[in-house]
Amino acid sequence: MGEAITVVPADEDLLTEYDTLATRAFGRRVDDISQLAGHADIRVALHGGRVIAGGLGMLIAQHFGGRPVPSACVGSGCVAPEYRGDRLTVRMLNERIRPLAEQGAVLATLWTSSNGYARRMGWEAPTPVFSWSVPADALKRDFAPGDFDIEHGLTPGSEELQRRLAPRWNGTLLRPPWWTTHKQRQHDLTFYRFNRPGQPTAGYLSLATRQHERHGAHLDVHDFWAEDDIAGSAMLAFLGRHNTRIATIGFHRTSLPPHPLLLHGLHRYGSATAESWHPWMLRILDLPGAVRLRGWPADLDTTLPIGVDQGDGTTERYLLKIAHGAAELQPTRTEPRVTVNRRQATLWYAGGYRSTAAARMAGIHATDEQSLTAFIRSTTEHELWCAEHF
Repeated sequence: MGEAITVVPADEDLLTEYDTLATRAFGRRVDDISQLAGHADIRVALHGGRVIAGGLGMLIAQHFGGRPVPSACVGSGCVAPEYRGDRLTVRMLNERIRPLAEQGAVLATLWTSSNGYARRMGWEAPTPVFSWSVPADALKRDFAPGDFDIEHGLTPGSEELQRRLAPRWNGTLLRPPWWTTHKQRQHDLTFYRFNRPGQPTAGYLSLATRQHERHGAHLDVHDFWAEDDIAGSAMLAFLGRHNTRIATIGFHRTSLPPHPLLLHGLHRYGSATAESWHPWMLRILDLPGAVRLRGWPADLDTTLPIGVDQGDGTTERYLLKIAHGAAELQPTRTEPRVTVNRRQATLWYAGGYRSTAAARMAGIHATDEQSLTAFIRSTTEHELWCAEHF
């Protein structure tokens, strides 16, 4: 290839080149590049004085165990088609993550359709991701509207509700102040707030309407935050009667949390259709740091020797100590009672193993069932849901 490839922060001119390259590489305009330029660390690869690859990274906290953990959120990565196959993707990921790790990120998160490639680099998909389509008439028929006031527009109460509910799940972002405005501009979102008369906000929806190419329209739900099942039912009923020209309500891949409200409320089998999407993927940059910053069950008091297979023939041994809602990993020489590889450690950390049976089927080794039960139980207090796409 001759001249060496260098990776540098993008100035205004390089950002324009990167934007043009991304359009060519993806076959469409990538709005995030220009819209997030003021909020992201953008790096580009140069060869012969021109941009041949680029990507952005953002330091945003991600909730695990009810606490925000600093995460390097990377996206919009692209490589010029004529330079693919030279492992430039790996280098660009590392170059984007490195400055964010220096600022405190102990995790890294991305959305990618190249799951196998990402796994070979140490990433893991904590949970499947689905979008949903439901007939509007089914929502209108099967869910009770309740006694709720509905207000159009984004209100402080809506964002306060989202910030309060997000820590109940593993994987949601602690959304920075600019997040909602950016998404509103990106998808032309409309917002609705739900509250019982005289009570605080109990539900928050964001929607995008797309005109059908022949007739009618599509309604896509991007945010669905409900305080409880009654508020959630009222929100689903509202979606069903939102617009008589809309026959089907779509739920974006990040919009519905993994609770059974929708499926249990529908009266007819087959009313809802799910479509599998490429998942978000997680990588632990600093395992002891990530364990220390995460939230843990307040009633759990345990000390467990574990081993983490590094994939190079060595195993790092730790004592996992959990007490009073906090935990730490201490180096030890004690023989491990549970042994995981780095990707299995990532899935465990995220709460992706919901049972010891699932853990054993994933290849986790344990000397006894009691140790494996304690290990798995420690991270399953919250279910997995990444409610943000980037």
